[in-house]
Amino acid sequence: MGRDDRARIKALAHTASELIKQAEELRKVRRQVGELGAAADAELRQRVVDLEFDSEQIKVLPLRPGDVDLLASIEKARQLRMLSASDRSLIDSLSPDVERAVDDARGSVGARRIFMSKEKREAGRQAGEFLERYLEWAEVEKVSDRLPSLIVTATESSSLGDVRSAFTDWLSKPREIRAWGDVTVIDGAPATGLGSAVTTIKRVADAENQARADALEAGNTVRHVETEKLISDMPVERLKDATRDRLRVNALTDAGITTVAQVMEHGEVLEGLPGVGQTTATRMRGAAQTLWQTTYEEMPVRIDINSRTSHGTNLLKALGSWRALRAGQPTARETELLQPMAALAASALDTPLLLAVFAKRDSYTADHLVQDMHAVKTRAQSISAATNTVTDPWDGFMEHPADYFALLSELGLLTEDENSIFGDLPTEVIEAVRQQELDGKHLRASLRGYQSFGARFALVQKKVIIGDEMGLGKTIESIAVLTHLRARGSHHALVICPAAVVTNWMREVAAKSTLRPHRLHGSQRESALRQWSRTGGVAVTTFETLAWLSSEDFSTDGIGCVIVDEAHYIKNPHAQRSLRTVKIINDLPRAMLLTGTPLENRLDEFRNLVEYVRPDLAIDATELSPRRFRQQVAPAYLRRNQEDVLTELPELVEVEEWLPLSAEDMNAYRAAVSEGNFMAMRQAAMTQGKKSQKMARLLDLIEEAESNERRVIVFSHFRSVLDEVVRALPGKVFGPLTGSVPAARRQEMVDKFSAAGHGAVLVSQIVAGGVGLNIQAASVVVICEPQLKPTTEWQAIARARRMGQLESVQVHRLLTEEGVDLRVTEILARKRELFEDFARVSDIADSAPEAVDISEAELAREVIAEERERLFTKERSARDAVV
Repeated sequence: MGRDDRARIKALAHTASELIKQAEELRKVRRQVGELGAAADAELRQRVVDLEFDSEQIKVLPLRPGDVDLLASIEKARQLRMLSASDRSLIDSLSPDVERAVDDARGSVGARRIFMSKEKREAGRQAGEFLERYLEWAEVEKVSDRLPSLIVTATESSSLGDVRSAFTDWLSKPREIRAWGDVTVIDGAPATGLGSAVTTIKRVADAENQARADALEAGNTVRHVETEKLISDMPVERLKDATRDRLRVNALTDAGITTVAQVMEHGEVLEGLPGVGQTTATRMRGAAQTLWQTTYEEMPVRIDINSRTSHGTNLLKALGSWRALRAGQPTARETELLQPMAALAASALDTPLLLAVFAKRDSYTADHLVQDMHAVKTRAQSISAATNTVTDPWDGFMEHPADYFALLSELGLLTEDENSIFGDLPTEVIEAVRQQELDGKHLRASLRGYQSFGARFALVQKKVIIGDEMGLGKTIESIAVLTHLRARGSHHALVICPAAVVTNWMREVAAKSTLRPHRLHGSQRESALRQWSRTGGVAVTTFETLAWLSSEDFSTDGIGCVIVDEAHYIKNPHAQRSLRTVKIINDLPRAMLLTGTPLENRLDEFRNLVEYVRPDLAIDATELSPRRFRQQVAPAYLRRNQEDVLTELPELVEVEEWLPLSAEDMNAYRAAVSEGNFMAMRQAAMTQGKKSQKMARLLDLIEEAESNERRVIVFSHFRSVLDEVVRALPGKVFGPLTGSVPAARRQEMVDKFSAAGHGAVLVSQIVAGGVGLNIQAASVVVICEPQLKPTTEWQAIARARRMGQLESVQVHRLLTEEGVDLRVTEILARKRELFEDFARVSDIADSAPEAVDISEAELAREVIAEERERLFTKERSARDAVV
């Protein structure tokens, strides 16, 4: 081989060697990219969290903000694997054969060639020919240009573009990931802050226990102060009442010690008084201490709004904090969510970009997960808002006096008349009820002593009628029963009631317990039924909807208790709604029938109710006297009156009656909104006669008031509403009393109403009847729509609640759960908050309530705008989206 051949082969080997180095660099880079992609893939998979919701397993994979780099690595590895056939052929061409050819060629042209065998030199020559052919091919294929380009491509960063698409694309590739179930990728925003929300909810239980202890300590301080006051005024003669020994108190009075408090204060000097030895002094001190302790133990906590002491303020502050924390307690559903949500938050680091949700069935979906995350965060926000609210403790008490007294009762700081609590129950039933425990784990409200007794009575007797008078809390007693059953493992409960009170039940269950309410009424009843069947809670339905339930193959299996509100609706045992309701009562282990009608008024109808719940009771069906009948039904019937058990409450009981709009109400309302007629909007829910839900509820209230021997005054701003009420009401109706009625005629109308006896109804315009007249014959006030000026309602109520009124006054406000009533109450509430600071520090505001009123025109414009947006703008947008 000549010099030129050796030089040519050497050059060929060098060129091929450079290509081999580039190929090795490319392989190294591709291997590193592949390893990074595999590591990123493994890291994401390891983050998958297994969660259980409603006994169903799902998997959730959160994508964190920093995980974009992981996805980029995975995508880069995927792209490198997607080489063209030409590029793959190029890389494969630089195989070990080329490397051996380079070695052989270099060996044949180096200094060692003179020592090589003939075969080695021949192999070198052939290697040179091989390299020449290869490099000719490489020249044509431009390998020397393409290899550096491939290296650059492998080393440059990859741009994902759309992160969601990249995440979804990765999830769809691996077979083992697809086996986890159907995947839905959602925004991670609902999980932001989830960890801190879970921590807040978990902390509230301990905080409530401490708040309860603080309230008890503050209450005992008030008792201590009141005891000191009494003892300081208690004459020393009372020492004789505390001991059987004859005590010579003259020696005390002669020494200027005239009160029991002074005996305790100067006890060390008693032995030195004339005629008082050590033994007598010891007895005096013991008698004084006994009087103090007895007074303290029997001292109820009194809250006097006219004497706002620092101790009273501290007590109300502690009660307010306890009340707020109790209201913030999570529902049973929210409590069950804490563990899986905590696991999800830990995996997501609390700020995920996206969430991949894997579910093998449709029963629990990504939408359900979003709803549950929202529920947990909303609960945490409500806890924070409630505990951070700064308000005057006395204002809080005045707004919710019943709640505060219930808390005091729970702490044992109030005294109640047990005879009133027990009604007419026989001794053996009372003893059984006393020993029945009431589990309040899922209850968010405090119970008065008589309410606790009523709930325990229902638990002991299993199927009962609660006949407490309006305003005593039959609803909260029922909820207490349902929460007790939930704590003992019963997950499903049913409430059957008139359509007019469905909303009230939904609100009360949600506000007063951790149970989840489900509205089995209206357009969403089918989905609500499925949700209730799956998750449990309290289903609220109507007597009419029972027909639909029966067509749905409704099963009572698993339902622990049924509550039948306004039980007089099933007084006729032959009516279809009665038959359907009674079938459910018979199928279930527990039932509570609620009615405010005293049994004496309609014995025959009441006998039917008793037979529904206790057919085993031996009731004589012939000419019963009320007393005899009461004794026979006592094991199933409990009734207490307001005047018996609300002795320390203010005489005003206010109830908000939130009602749905009937189809007829809604048609009239939409027309009024379309016209921009604010006054027609306010009247729409009362001008459809008996087809209006407000009118139906008004008739129920008047019927119950008559049964309880009460008179009613119905107020409305509108003459048209009053005319509808007069036409709809049976019995003794007086009015309408309007501004056009002369003053003398107005008083005459009121006098006739007062003399008409129980069940009489006075119908009046709220302005005309709210000024200048004394209507204390009425103890039930119904206001048909919210007034635009708070002073209007205050003045009207004051007509009935004034000196000379011997009964507690009940105020029922009829409100629609959507539309103008809701908007007006929300706006007025916001306005009142704005004026609150002014009113608190201004003497003028106390004497001029109109200072907190707002412009009627301003309010009307705001409500009309909001309602047009709600009813029409969103509706048009939805139609446009469909088109």
